[in-house]
Amino acid sequence: MQRPPGLLVTIPLCALALLLAAPATPRAQELAAVAPGTFAALEQEVAREINLARTRPAEYAAFLEQLRPLYNGREFRRPGGPALLTEEGVGALDEAVGHLRAARPAPPLEVSEGMCAGAAALVKDQAGSERTGHKGTDGSFCEQRVGRFGSWAAPIGENLSYGAETARERVTALLVDDGFANRAHRRRLLDPSYKVVGVACGGHQLGAVCVITLAGGFTRKPAAGQAPSGARKY
Repeated sequence: MQRPPGLLVTIPLCALALLLAAPATPRAQELAAVAPGTFAALEQEVAREINLARTRPAEYAAFLEQLRPLYNGREFRRPGGPALLTEEGVGALDEAVGHLRAARPAPPLEVSEGMCAGAAALVKDQAGSERTGHKGTDGSFCEQRVGRFGSWAAPIGENLSYGAETARERVTALLVDDGFANRAHRRRLLDPSYKVVGVACGGHQLGAVCVITLAGGFTRKPAAGQAPSGARKY
């Protein structure tokens, strides 16, 4: 029985953290070998799932409720998958459901190309390796990486997800936030103070890494002779 924190491997905001990672599964090894360009669909799906949770939180709570029968104490067992030992068991799921049901809808995040470029810098840094965490090999954190492509407005934060899971499974794990007392991953995804997001995914020894970087705003540095580029919605 294996235990990745938070059901997925997730790490707190812009700080280096220790990771208890399960050995790579065959599916994870397969994803690690996939060409980077093929992750575009996953990136779009992650952005859509985040915006669905923000704009229709009660509906997303219903998705989470469907997971309740998969818990047996602290054990979580997806059909066809290995058993995972969570830290909090079904209590964390129930808390997330209650939070989403009580939450007011928040505006959707705009997906910014410059923010995506900043997220992609960490994906590239960790591609095909076992490295995890928010600190790049050059010592950078999300603020510095996003700043290479333009000017961001506070607040700024970053969620990471490692594994072979679908976009919905990744976002669900971040919302449940098992084992993280401050529920910082959930708060960032739902906080209306965040207006823009960048999502980048790529191959990793744990399957795939998805970097989700959020900010209160972003203005991209224009190329020579061009006006600043805007944002797009998924």
